[in-house]
Amino acid sequence: MQNILIVSEEKNHLMLSIKEHLKNASYTGIVVSAEMEAINEITDPLCGIVIHADWDTIKQRKALTALKNRAIKEGIPVFSIGKADGLKVLKLIISDRLVCHEFLRPITVHVSILANKIDSLIKQYNRQKKILVVDDSGAMLRVVKGWLGDKYSLSTANSGAMAIKYLALNRPDLILLDYEMPVVDGKQVLEMIRTEPEFADIPVIFLTKKDDAESIMNVQKLKPDGYLLKTMESDMIKKAVDDFFEKKKEDM
Repeated sequence: MQNILIVSEEKNHLMLSIKEHLKNASYTGIVVSAEMEAINEITDPLCGIVIHADWDTIKQRKALTALKNRAIKEGIPVFSIGKADGLKVLKLIISDRLVCHEFLRPITVHVSILANKIDSLIKQYNRQKKILVVDDSGAMLRVVKGWLGDKYSLSTANSGAMAIKYLALNRPDLILLDYEMPVVDGKQVLEMIRTEPEFADIPVIFLTKKDDAESIMNVQKLKPDGYLLKTMESDMIKKAVDDFFEKKKEDM
């Protein structure tokens, strides 16, 4: 069964009922308080995060920020439940881009319908193509998220080591890889990817400002699936990614 994290300072009937009905939809609901220590203890893989936007939960901004970072890094959909003012404040903390769906309280439908809606949205989310973006610049990771996040499920890694760690547990449909990174550069990351049987066939496209002929030639023998420049217009980069997936579909 897949795990869904249910975050609430209130262990009320609604949260426990959601957990029970998610179980009927083949999910394990893990109910935790919105405290940093409790959040950090959850290391199991997650397929979704449900946040109860009550005021006691919203006060725990450090923990909510940690959840936001995990959702971005691992590509986890977030669902929020609460009254209109609480939902509004929560979106300011974790970004409305991350919130897959809001459930307004008071809940006017049976909890089983709410659980089925979450199940349906998670399956829809999982059908999105998954892209891992690897770049040591946090600003660049946010920019790429803005370019592609509406259409694709994006996860991020801010170093080559983090990218390899991510790949040990997840399989993206595409990796967008920066060339110039400290310690382990893009070429070395691609070499490690190509030598590991478990993920040697994952497509990799360089997205970098490194445009000299020597750098490009150095990686061609590793057979990247493309080489895009960060200086390109965002629409051109989005089109290149869309075209890549369309071509993959045609080749199937």
